[in-house]
Amino acid sequence: MKRLIIEKAKDEFYTSHSGLALIGLCLNRFTSLTSRLGGVSRLKKGAIAHADVIRSYIGLLCLGKSDFEAISGFRQDRFFRESLGLKEVPSEPTLRQRMEEHVEVFRTIVNFCATEFLRTSQALMSALPMGHVPLDIDVFTMDNSGTKKKGVSRTYQGYDGYAPIAAYLALEGWLLEIEHREGSQHSQKNFVPFLARVLHKALALTAAPLLVRLDSAHDAWETRIELARHERTDYILKWNPRGQSKSHWRQRAFSEGLVSDPRPGKRVAILNVRETHVWTDDNGIRQELTCRRVVRVIERSTDKKGQGLLEPEIELEGWWTTLNLPAEKIIALYQDHGTSEQFHSELKTDMDLERLPSGKFEVNSLVMSCAALAYNILRYIGQLGLLGDKTPVRHGAKRRRLKTVMQELMYLAARLIETGRRLRLRFSRHSGLNFEAFAGVYRRLAYG
Repeated sequence: MKRLIIEKAKDEFYTSHSGLALIGLCLNRFTSLTSRLGGVSRLKKGAIAHADVIRSYIGLLCLGKSDFEAISGFRQDRFFRESLGLKEVPSEPTLRQRMEEHVEVFRTIVNFCATEFLRTSQALMSALPMGHVPLDIDVFTMDNSGTKKKGVSRTYQGYDGYAPIAAYLALEGWLLEIEHREGSQHSQKNFVPFLARVLHKALALTAAPLLVRLDSAHDAWETRIELARHERTDYILKWNPRGQSKSHWRQRAFSEGLVSDPRPGKRVAILNVRETHVWTDDNGIRQELTCRRVVRVIERSTDKKGQGLLEPEIELEGWWTTLNLPAEKIIALYQDHGTSEQFHSELKTDMDLERLPSGKFEVNSLVMSCAALAYNILRYIGQLGLLGDKTPVRHGAKRRRLKTVMQELMYLAARLIETGRRLRLRFSRHSGLNFEAFAGVYRRLAYG
């Protein structure tokens, strides 16, 4: 093997993150982030603009960097500044302090822009075969054990951290909103206001009916009432059989329901129950809510290896739904709700948000809001450039993981050249399909 000569260029400028050019275009074309942040407060002469602070941090998140210290490596990076449209790159103390000083107003603006981006970019909202657009809402945990950050407490996973709640729309998994929460907060606490906000956003983004999918932590009367208030909204809500008698449901299901024998020693019964509930709304008007409950009881007298059990093992589960579909289809639709676990993983792992950067709870809430906007932009770029026949990835899919977008487009190396007051981004002759994908997305974003 030949030995390499290691040297540093005196004038030439190279970048390992050319994909930030796509991020800057998305922010400029599809959001009003800069203009809204410009009206937050008056700054001293020479101070870095609010928009430069937030746009810089969103740029970091799109590169998979969430800690404030990471900005230090880009302060002298001309491409970072030019691609994101910054007048100046903030220092780490400025980034941290500015986010702390204006946390509430920044979070409100960024939350608005995360939804605005989906609307103005006309992001594809793929529906299920039945015509409904899925809206998956779920709580997930973030391990921040060993820290003294505000809000860190014991989560249901058994470690210290946070338990935010997120809402994902359509098969693409667009992130409508994410609410930062303390680790010990119960999933249902303050859930109904969050649900109302998310439904309002989702119904404004698509004309198709929604299918809201929720786990058993949200099996509460208040949840079903709120869902019933919105038009074009169906749901599948996992039933929480707390306080229910397994023997009662076993007897009823096997006598009234549809029974099958998947294997020797295992019986499955599925029962449909229609129930009508009456309540009085805030205006004193009597209301009725008719809902269907699909109940599944599984009885095992042997394990999967055929070994007999001393006593039959009874498994009881069920789902509330407003859909008029076969019970097996309802169960299958709810099982697909598990896809949201992948979206959680992309936030925590691909965007490096497992351990949040600030010791202040409110600042970490702003970080999560910025992550929602960055997440949607990366997802959008992946849909534009990495789906189809001529893509650098090796397999077909309906969407690309954020990590794939970063690897294939964000971290594509290029040389920055200035000629005639114009900047030219030159890629290696070995870029291949990566270059084709990048150039295609850039043309779409820059010239429509």
